[in-house]
Amino acid sequence: MGRPDDASARLREALATANVVAAEDTRRTKALAASLGVEITGRIVSYYDQVEAARAPKLVAEIGAGARVLLVTDAGMPSVSDPGYRLVVACADEGLRITCLPGPSAVTTALALSAMPSERFAFDGFAPRKPGARHDWLSSLRTEQRTVVFFESPHRLAQTLADAAQVLGDDRRAAVCRELTKTYEEVRRGGLGELAQWAVDGVRGEITVVVAGAAAVDETASIDDLVVQAQASADRGVRLKDACADAAAGTSFSKRDVYQAVLAARE
Repeated sequence: MGRPDDASARLREALATANVVAAEDTRRTKALAASLGVEITGRIVSYYDQVEAARAPKLVAEIGAGARVLLVTDAGMPSVSDPGYRLVVACADEGLRITCLPGPSAVTTALALSAMPSERFAFDGFAPRKPGARHDWLSSLRTEQRTVVFFESPHRLAQTLADAAQVLGDDRRAAVCRELTKTYEEVRRGGLGELAQWAVDGVRGEITVVVAGAAAVDETASIDDLVVQAQASADRGVRLKDACADAAAGTSFSKRDVYQAVLAARE
């Protein structure tokens, strides 16, 4: 995933001795082997998302016949938001031996560097691309008390962080981890609103985002009670949006829910 000197002796041996190396990007795998001073003697085949389903059966057949197949992906753990899941399932169904050569993982590395609780966490893969689906997904995190880790592409990061700030709150703690275990590794920590503003200028590289879990939720609060609370604060001179945010804090409702309910009540 990152620096060649993080590669284990087991990986070096596997690259040198595998009968088949199934690589997400054959050029990157060859470059990895060269940087490790390893000669790949087996056959190298491409194995990426678009060909995974078609090529898995042949690889399973070769493994069943006694071949050693090494699966290598570009920037993460194979089968974790990377190619490999179908091959692992197919091998398991056939009762074939499967092992993993542990290496850097963006999920656990980001979690360790985020300075957030890690006793319980959830990994959500890549954030949804479409705005509606992304909003629904973020809404599901309002009451999630576990730390949440997800991947995002550089060109969508600013919008995703802005959406997260709107749904989860500007002050919800988060960390954006870039190029983990690589030369230009960077970790930015702060509130979602602050990080969204930082990302507007553009961010490059492989991105992993960590978002703090929600505080314990008051399940007894009703939207009507929150409307009364927000309206009372507004009557005392508090800006309505701030009053709605204060009322929604610690509940399963968002500040937007309360704001719209106050407007409806006023009508």
